[in-house]
Amino acid sequence: MAGPVSRRAPGAPRRDPRPGRALRVAVVGGGPGGLYAAALLKRLDPDRDITVWERNAPDDTFGFGVVLSDETLGGIEHADPAVYAALQAEFVRWDDIDIVHRGRVLTSGGHGFAALGRRRLLEILHERCAALGVRLRFRTEAPPAAELAASHDLVIAADGVHSRTREAHADVFEPHLTTHRCRYIWLAADFAFDAFRFEIAETEHGVMQLHGYPFSASASTVIVEMREEVWRAAGFDELDEQESVARCAKIFAEALQGRPLASNHSSWTAFRTVVTGRWSHGNVVLLGDAAHTAHFSIGSGTKLAVEDALALAACVQEQPGLPEALAAYEAERRPVVESTQRAAAASLRWFEDLAGHLDQPPRQFAFNLLTRSRRVTHDNLRLRDPRFTDAVERDFGCPPGTPPMFTPFRLRGLTLRNRVVVSPMDMYSAVDGVPGDFHLVHLGGRALGGAGLVMTEMVCVSPEGRITPGCAGLWTPGQAAAWRRVTDFVHHQSPGTAIGVQLGHSGRKGSTRLMWEGIDQPLDSGNWPLVAASPLPYRPGVNQVPHELHRAALTDIREQFAAAARRAARADFDLLELHCAHGYLLSGFLSPLTNRRTDAYGGSLAARLRFPLEVFDAVRAAWPGERPMTVRISATDWAPGGTTAEEAVEIARAFAEHGADAIDVSTGQVVPDERPEYGRSYQTPYADRIRNALKVPVIAVGAISSWDDVNSLLLAGRADLCALARPHLYDPHWTLHAAADQGYEGPGAPWPLPYRAGSRKPPTGRTDAPKPRLSLTPRPPRP
Repeated sequence: MAGPVSRRAPGAPRRDPRPGRALRVAVVGGGPGGLYAAALLKRLDPDRDITVWERNAPDDTFGFGVVLSDETLGGIEHADPAVYAALQAEFVRWDDIDIVHRGRVLTSGGHGFAALGRRRLLEILHERCAALGVRLRFRTEAPPAAELAASHDLVIAADGVHSRTREAHADVFEPHLTTHRCRYIWLAADFAFDAFRFEIAETEHGVMQLHGYPFSASASTVIVEMREEVWRAAGFDELDEQESVARCAKIFAEALQGRPLASNHSSWTAFRTVVTGRWSHGNVVLLGDAAHTAHFSIGSGTKLAVEDALALAACVQEQPGLPEALAAYEAERRPVVESTQRAAAASLRWFEDLAGHLDQPPRQFAFNLLTRSRRVTHDNLRLRDPRFTDAVERDFGCPPGTPPMFTPFRLRGLTLRNRVVVSPMDMYSAVDGVPGDFHLVHLGGRALGGAGLVMTEMVCVSPEGRITPGCAGLWTPGQAAAWRRVTDFVHHQSPGTAIGVQLGHSGRKGSTRLMWEGIDQPLDSGNWPLVAASPLPYRPGVNQVPHELHRAALTDIREQFAAAARRAARADFDLLELHCAHGYLLSGFLSPLTNRRTDAYGGSLAARLRFPLEVFDAVRAAWPGERPMTVRISATDWAPGGTTAEEAVEIARAFAEHGADAIDVSTGQVVPDERPEYGRSYQTPYADRIRNALKVPVIAVGAISSWDDVNSLLLAGRADLCALARPHLYDPHWTLHAAADQGYEGPGAPWPLPYRAGSRKPPTGRTDAPKPRLSLTPRPPRP
């Protein structure tokens, strides 16, 4: 018996039913996630009353093959051996990935895939649900979630990317949907690829790509994808289903061995990323694509849904009540899903920008594709396929036994012994702009730590250009002399390490407290007037309104930069970087969010570039010709209406044409309401785009935290140098320790003579117990 029906308001929090009565569960949507959740919940408690509503017929399905990871399969094996055994009997397994680059096939092995047909997966789950006693209602539209919530203890909304449940309660679930720039279509071939295959077609209309993989001994999934503008230019928007299928088969005839493609109610669509603020509402919970989506290029949709089902069933079993179970489910799964979505977003954008990578050398292109999501790295790929990775390293120019990060790099007259940069980090520890003992120890210590280039913090060109009273400067000869003390130490005590200076002006972000006293907060007293491209405060009502700069003041500031550059040269810096990022003065001219001028310095991008380029030219003229000069830019403002990725390329192009030797590609910090997409190496795609579009050296920054990340970015051709900040605060000898961890002792990372005795990691106490010599099992009795 189901028991009495609750009369509470739909969606109201509810604990488990009265003691002794099993849960009554409604599942909306009969995809893999919904079915598996139903099967698990019923298996864990056979008395549960569980119904699945599916509006389609049992054999209706969209798409063809499903890829599952070993991790997901391990969870299935532990939770339900019967389902695992049925899947094992159906799986097609393979190890290789084939990447076809301009007619050349490059193969990487050791990846380990398992796939089966989506229809067969559903059949297995249908059979399992039926055997356990789950009611399956096919060709039946589920009642609204609010109605089900009133008559059931738990409602699982597994109704897909277009979830009606999610939309009906959007005020609670807070969905955010993003439609992306490529069109794709799911098709099938009547033969099995012998590897996961990526094939690129460079057509008269633009670049198209094929993603293909086997899902049975005689069939493969084929996904054809291209940018929206390519799709329209090729006329796909005017073709029906069969015409599209035939056109795709013709374009990729070589990959398909001249065979046709098949469809299954297939249509062109643009991928939509679904993110939800909450996953549950009372006793209604979202699962799978209803709660989140991740791009198919990392094979994650079914995987995530099945893993959701495993976690939800476990939490319902473990927690004392449903509110606790649903909270635990979301707490467990959300970090995993968000990590997957970050990886999927990186992969998605890589394919959106595929055309920009095609001119890379073949093996570098293949390595770039394989590591696009940042989940597969250089070290990981070396374990999977050392022969392929060795070949990529040889093409890159790595001497035998030399990791990519320890290869030298030349900028103008300066040769850096390795590719590691200590990123500029404001220390707020100067007095009247003069660097003191702290700077000597801070920068000197990091120079001894092995980086190829150590950068100062932003050094201000005037007292009014400081961010805080603790900022260092180069507006007096005394400051230059103090900096010379630092550069002399680096050059004499750590020969081979270069030291660079970053020149900047705070603009509207000045006259604030030291970071640890209140970041971006104005001083309690002693504030100085601010200047900017436009009279817009950084935080309205908090920071002061800056004065809009006019011609005479622009000239004065330009000359302040040039004078600071001459002092930097006398201070014997090896490299100079012009700070045009993070919302400071020059960045404020570049961004349309902070530059509202109507004169020659505002409006179009060319006009917004005018003053930063004037400053660059003046600094370049003052800086010695043999010494390199770089520019740091914010490649996106992470805010609507701000600098776009396309504009960032043009900004970089302009500085390169004026003589910049490299572009230091950062992002954001321009406006306070930015919404960065944080994650490991999250800013590097912007560096990648600029490097491959302009063939100009770039410095990548942004949550690069491991030497494996550095090696991966360099080999993939996404960066020439990698700048790390926080890792060098945590470990001043980060570079030397990276060399030790990789067993490298070459010229790219020499230990200072006084430190050489510490070049090997100290031994630690044993943490493993001795293994038993004998297995002492009871002896069977003698007959």
